[in-house]
Amino acid sequence: MSTRTIVHLMRHGEVHNPAGVLYGRLAGYNLSELGHEMAATVAESLSEHDITHLVASPLERAQQTAQPIAERFGLPIHTDERVIEAENKFEGRRVGVSPKAFMNPRFWPWLWNPWRPTWGEPYTKIAARMIPAIEDARDAARGHEAVIVSHQLPVWIARRSYEKARFAHDPRNRQCSLASLTSLTFEDDEFVGLVYSEPAGHLIPDALRNKFVGGA
Repeated sequence: MSTRTIVHLMRHGEVHNPAGVLYGRLAGYNLSELGHEMAATVAESLSEHDITHLVASPLERAQQTAQPIAERFGLPIHTDERVIEAENKFEGRRVGVSPKAFMNPRFWPWLWNPWRPTWGEPYTKIAARMIPAIEDARDAARGHEAVIVSHQLPVWIARRSYEKARFAHDPRNRQCSLASLTSLTFEDDEFVGLVYSEPAGHLIPDALRNKFVGGA
């Protein structure tokens, strides 16, 4: 008989970012009050699941999102650099608030190839680090369930990889809302399907759903 294992890829909750900075990997960006509520809501939604392994990106917002799950299941948080936010040359700028920032000629050398993308970490590089991290979590939770708290783009690229879809995409069309779960199911080592869910979806204001600002 095969062994079924589920790895939940969770995006962190809302971040306190009143200036609308694309924070990327910058330190000091923590969950907002709403973000903490989102994290607690997801932990509650998983209470009847068989979670035996918990992983998080080293960034504060991911660690804080993982904390309610750690407390509910009595698990340590394993920090994994491989599931960190994607690199981005616009980090620290307010480009999400004003798209006109992209029109500055000095940024054009970063923007010549949107399919790679040339302004940040290549999609292929993100996939190359995310997939082994997911496989390691799967192996650690063999026959049970694992949670990896990561960021929007790494989760989305991992999903596209398992679905064998093209990495190039419109960021506005990513199905990866705040505190969402992209749950990958494996039979032994074989990926057999995924389910996307938003346990904290009712907490997300409409204004945040399709707003590409800050980071992921």
